[in-house]
Amino acid sequence: MRMKKKAAIAVAAFVLPTITTGAHAFEFGAAAALQKPGVALGAAAAAPPPGLYGFDQFFTYQGRLVGPGTPRDADGSASGTISSAAAHGFVYVPGWTFLGASYDAVAVVPFATLSVGPPVNFNSSGMHNSYFANELSWKLGDSGFFIKAGLGLYAPTGTQQGANGLANVGNPWWTFQPEFVVSYLKDGWNLTANVFDEINTANSITDYRSGDVLHAEFTATKTIGNWTIGPVAYYVGQITGDRSSAFYHDTIFVNRYDVWAAGGLLGYNFGPVQVSLWGTQELSATASGGTAGPPGIDTAAVAKGFSVFAQLNYRIWAPEEASPPKLSLFHK
Repeated sequence: MRMKKKAAIAVAAFVLPTITTGAHAFEFGAAAALQKPGVALGAAAAAPPPGLYGFDQFFTYQGRLVGPGTPRDADGSASGTISSAAAHGFVYVPGWTFLGASYDAVAVVPFATLSVGPPVNFNSSGMHNSYFANELSWKLGDSGFFIKAGLGLYAPTGTQQGANGLANVGNPWWTFQPEFVVSYLKDGWNLTANVFDEINTANSITDYRSGDVLHAEFTATKTIGNWTIGPVAYYVGQITGDRSSAFYHDTIFVNRYDVWAAGGLLGYNFGPVQVSLWGTQELSATASGGTAGPPGIDTAAVAKGFSVFAQLNYRIWAPEEASPPKLSLFHK
């Protein structure tokens, strides 16, 4: 949706809508990806009917570091990490169309906590960077296929501390997030591929610019009555290099990482409220390259663990609800 580095060793961290776990491919102290992988699982390319909608999302992540640079406790145990987040968001569908597409706007405010175990012993909590997006959704006739394209933006509103602004869960830079979503929605099926990229501006304090991160999230669920069930999966990895600055004497933190995960989703439609639960287990997590340091030493590490998500969706307002009742309703 959100790994931290402390002192001279890599540790796991997270940040939403999100929060993530990953290798320290980003600037020293920053998360590997701004949005927690798996946050958007279950979402489809179709826009809802006109109205104002709300959602509340919660998740927890637990894992351990793997890779050649993994910090270890005195007994040889790899550093573990536990993170959690809560986010409240809105989706506004005004009923506008553009180039045949339905328009919607999204806003999310997340809060996060992080704990990394020995030998790092790091804790942080606060507000994460806020998320805003504009999206267009096309329905391709009666084929059941929908396409969505959008541009999201993470604003640097999160809690920032430390000399480089990265000692807490907020990041002192902007992140642009273009997205492309394809869904097949027919006969109760939701077959969705959601691909989006994180493009970062430079840190406003250090001028270091972290590389782009690619996300791909996949949903294949079936709705039967009020129940929805099916498998989900995701991939996340850095796809471009960083650009250093004088703050770090032009040192580049060159770690690269690739993480694959799979799991399942279960949902129930109560009418006014829809509830979804899904979990993912990271099946493969690799990191290489390391930070600049002694020659021949690879300090790369990446978190590998499992996540549990919960989400409530509900409609707050619809256009018909804004119309005043007819006078005849008030007469005998």
